[in-house]
Amino acid sequence: MNHYPLRWAGNTTRKIKQKGNITLSDFDAIIVGGGLAGLTTAYLLAKEGAEVLLIERGNFAGAKNMTGGRIYSHSLEKIIPDFAGEAPVERRITREKISLLTEDSGVTVDYASPGLAVQGQDSYSVLRADFDQWLAGKAEEAGAQMVTGIKVDDILLENGQVRGIIAGGDEMAADVTVLADGVNSLLAQKMGFREELPPNQVAVGVKEIIELPAAVIEDRFQCHGGEGTAWLFAGQPSGGKVGGGFLYTNKTSVSLGVVCTLSDLITGAATLPQLLENFKNHPSVAPLVTGGKMIEYSAHLVPEGGLTMLPQLFGAGVLVTGDAAGFCLNLGYMVRGMDLAIGSGECAARAIMAAKREGDFSAESLSRYKTALDESFIMAEMNLYKKFPHFMENTPRIFAGYPEMASDLMAQLFIVSGQQSQPLYKKAGSSMKTVGALNLILDALKGVRSL
Repeated sequence: MNHYPLRWAGNTTRKIKQKGNITLSDFDAIIVGGGLAGLTTAYLLAKEGAEVLLIERGNFAGAKNMTGGRIYSHSLEKIIPDFAGEAPVERRITREKISLLTEDSGVTVDYASPGLAVQGQDSYSVLRADFDQWLAGKAEEAGAQMVTGIKVDDILLENGQVRGIIAGGDEMAADVTVLADGVNSLLAQKMGFREELPPNQVAVGVKEIIELPAAVIEDRFQCHGGEGTAWLFAGQPSGGKVGGGFLYTNKTSVSLGVVCTLSDLITGAATLPQLLENFKNHPSVAPLVTGGKMIEYSAHLVPEGGLTMLPQLFGAGVLVTGDAAGFCLNLGYMVRGMDLAIGSGECAARAIMAAKREGDFSAESLSRYKTALDESFIMAEMNLYKKFPHFMENTPRIFAGYPEMASDLMAQLFIVSGQQSQPLYKKAGSSMKTVGALNLILDALKGVRSL
C-alpha cells in the first residue's frame, strides 16, 4: 500500500484499519477542501458527534484562498453567535462606494450609514489566510480531524456509490464525501456532475495586498476605529469588458484587485496583471495606495454564471458545496460568495446528519441537501438574480458606454469655461448620446427586471 505524508493539523488517536488496499477509517464524512463551505460542514458535523476528516490541499486552511475579502455576517452569525468578537476579522464595513471610471476620470456614489453596522446584517473585510485558520481551529475543537498538504486525486466508488477518496494511491473511506474543492472542481467533473467550465461563466481575479499604517487608512477612507470601506469600480479596471475592480480596507492594509470574465481576457488586448497595474495607477486610485508596500500578490477563479452554472449537487454518498457548486452572486454593486458558502455548508451538514440517523446515504436520502438549499436564502437569492449574469454579459455598455456617459455629464456640470452654459436638460441629453436615449431606457428596463 502506498503511503503519502499525512500531516495531521492536531493530535489524533484515531486508529486507521486496513482491508486490502482500502483504508477503512470509519469516517462519517470526508470533506475535500478547507474553505468556508468545507470548514462549516466539518464544524457542524463534529459538534453533532460525527467522525469527520477534512483534507486541504494547501499547507493550512486558507493557504490557497485569496477572495477579495468581504464576508456578510448573517450566515455565520447563526452558527457561531457573535463570531466577530473572537474571529480575526479586519474591519466592519460602514461605508460603501461605487465608482464608474474612464481612463482619466471617475464618478463615485458614496453611502455611509449606521445600518451597515447592525449585528447580523453587517459585513467585515477579512484576510482569508487568517480567517480560515480560525474557523479550522473551531472545527478541530469540535472534534473534526484535518489533513493538510494533500491533493485528492479521485473519488472512491463502490457499486455506483461514492465511498471516499483516493489520494497518493491510498484510499480512505467514508459514508459521505463532500466536494468543497473550489470553482474548478475536477472531482465534480470526474463524477460527471458538471462539464468543463465555459469561459463566459467564470472570471479571473488578481489581487494585491498593500500595507499601509492604520492611521493612514482611516484618514484616506474616512473610517475610524474598527470601521472600514468597501469600494467597487466599473469601466477602466476591466478595460471596458465584463468585470471590475475592488478595494477593501483591512486593519493595516488594503486589498486591491481586478476581476475579469475569462472569455473577455482571451480576446482582450491587455493581460490581467496589466489591467491591475493600469487600475492601480488610475488618477482616482493611485492616491489611495501611495506610499503602500505590496506584501501579497495572488489570483483566483471566480464562479459568475449564477443559477445556470450550478452542477448536480448530490448523488449516492456525495454532496457538492460552496464555489464548487457555483454559489456566488455578482450584482455589480455587490459581490457575495462567503455567506453562500457558509450557508451551503450548513445545509450539507443537516442533510448528512439526517442520513446518518437513518443509516441511508443513497442519492434519495441525500436529496435532503437540495431541499435544504431550496428552503434557504441561497436558492432564493440565486433564483431572484438568475437573469443578471446574462444581462451583464449582453450589455457591454455597462462597462464601456456608461462610465463615459457619467463622466461627460459631470464634466458639463462642473467645468466652467466662461462660455454660455446650456440648460441642464440639454447637458443631460448631450451626455446620453454616448449610449443613446433608447439604449438607456431599454438597458434600464432589462436591468430592473434582472434584479
